[in-house]
Amino acid sequence: MPHWLPQAQFAGYYIADKMGYYRSEGLNVEIIHPSASVNAIESLANGKSDIISLFLITAISSKNSGVDLVNIGQFSQNSALLFVAKKDRNINKLSDLNGKEIGVWSSGFDEVGKALIQSSNYKVSWIPILSTINLFMIGGIDAMTVMWFNEYNQLINSGLNEDELTTFFFSDFGYNIPEDGIYCLNKTLLNRKGDLEKFMRATLKGWEYAKEHRAETVDIVLEIMKKEHIPTNKTHQSWMLDKVLELIDPGTKNVSEGELSETDYQKAQNVLIDGGYTNKKIDFRDFYKPVLEN
Repeated sequence: MPHWLPQAQFAGYYIADKMGYYRSEGLNVEIIHPSASVNAIESLANGKSDIISLFLITAISSKNSGVDLVNIGQFSQNSALLFVAKKDRNINKLSDLNGKEIGVWSSGFDEVGKALIQSSNYKVSWIPILSTINLFMIGGIDAMTVMWFNEYNQLINSGLNEDELTTFFFSDFGYNIPEDGIYCLNKTLLNRKGDLEKFMRATLKGWEYAKEHRAETVDIVLEIMKKEHIPTNKTHQSWMLDKVLELIDPGTKNVSEGELSETDYQKAQNVLIDGGYTNKKIDFRDFYKPVLEN
């Protein structure tokens, strides 16, 4: 279960399935998506899913809360999170957010943005929003949290020009915390490590195919989204795929594709501790148990 609804963010899994990479490894994989009543963490905990994707910081929080999960592979290597504001609100630098209203998703993913604001000692009003850009578009909030590969492009597609917007990428302020990783329960790792190795190997092939065949990949994503009755368009999903593939690239990091950096892990854990979300520390080796040799 990916941690959100079908979109190009999860293209590697769809391609691995569509191209038969899972079957070639001897696996029968079913991809299911969250619903209004069951999220990915609950699905993993109650045994409905064997493997899920999660943001790194969400996974650490879940483990702290008693879900005995482990990271078996890390696809995202860079943060896609940022604040976006309209320049006509006289917001041009980070300090201009002081005293403003910032939209954050009511479904979570707010820890890093709040840590950034807190580290600067700014006071803001956090406004819970759903997964739409509507309140920002009508001027109901001064700024909002967006994903570079998703809501930012929705703003552009909705008629705003890039030069009308001010962006604050969290990674530019020392918060380059990667997001999407692959998780299972510790008992699944103990009992089915061979199958998990096969899953990771096939998924890496899926992402590689997506990188080399982007137009075809977008068409496959659109087909899945249409089947699930999720509105979108080719332009937006093409943008999303391009940006997600950029985020997967480790660049100058001293890790391979699919590997979690201990430095990134400690950064994420420190955000949770400093923000008062937890006072526990989980050892990196208890959290990250890769199934493939890097």
